[in-house]
Amino acid sequence: MTASLATATGQPSQRIAQQILDYLSDIPSSREHPREHPRARVEAIALAARRKAFLASSSLALPPGPIGWLTVLPELVAIWRIQAQMVADIAAVCGQHPRLTREQMLFCLFRHAAAQAVRDLVVRTGQRWMVHAATTHGIRSIAHRIGVKLSQRALGSSLARMVPLAGALGVGAYAWYDTRQVARTAFAMFSREVEIIPARRSAEVPAQRPHRDRAQDAREAGL
Repeated sequence: MTASLATATGQPSQRIAQQILDYLSDIPSSREHPREHPRARVEAIALAARRKAFLASSSLALPPGPIGWLTVLPELVAIWRIQAQMVADIAAVCGQHPRLTREQMLFCLFRHAAAQAVRDLVVRTGQRWMVHAATTHGIRSIAHRIGVKLSQRALGSSLARMVPLAGALGVGAYAWYDTRQVARTAFAMFSREVEIIPARRSAEVPAQRPHRDRAQDAREAGL
């Protein structure tokens, strides 16, 4: 009985982790161009992404009951697709798309929703970000931890679908908020110097909790 329960609860997190790994295999391209003063364009990109995320999430959350539960994973994937394109576009506007890595994408997408899972990927030192390149095994381990965290959130999202209209609006509102947090993280990173530390050197540079610049956080609050 215990083994069956473990398998049942483990399956959603495994499916989420596999979707993350599949999505990370190809960083989205961007049609945006570098700008000397990127903030205004970043704000426009972030607003458009929030609107898309709200519509996609609330629409997929409309079916009630068991049918609605089946849309939880497609909803997550749809939101990631919107957010990942937003991150790529913000990187491009800030002139950093050519060096955009899967580690940066993971950090931007999940720093807010699964902070403990991605905290060792990035170190912020003053005005610079240090990104630790991860091995394939390391990426899989991080994806698994994110999957566990998001599967817990997905359970709450499933319950919200029991109340069709109000639940859909609530799910959509969270997607709006989550996308805003992703945009803030992306702009905070790509508006500064970024150093990529190869996997072979990552063990030599201990990962630390990212330093918070409260003044900068306040300036980014408009995104």
